[in-house]
Amino acid sequence: MHAPIIKIDDKHVPLYRIVWIADLPHFCGEEDCVREGYYEIRLDVDDSLWTNHHDRDRVISALNQWCGDPRDEGDLGGELDF
Repeated sequence: MHAPIIKIDDKHVPLYRIVWIADLPHFCGEEDCVREGYYEIRLDVDDSLWTNHHDRDRVISALNQWCGDPRDEGDLGGELDF
């Protein structure tokens, strides 16, 4: 990866702005919800992007590559066991 920027939907987003990525698609049960089935990518400053499963996985992969996949470093990264 040459630059820490990824295209999500029609936006070029710096990876360092991403705070978290939803593991499950949005479901609120509201009849008029337009985000149903989309995954939230939370950005800093109370902003979010919504995307499909394929793009969500692409963003996670880009973050892992940009940060240096922590799963390759033993105990660091990945899911925590409590």
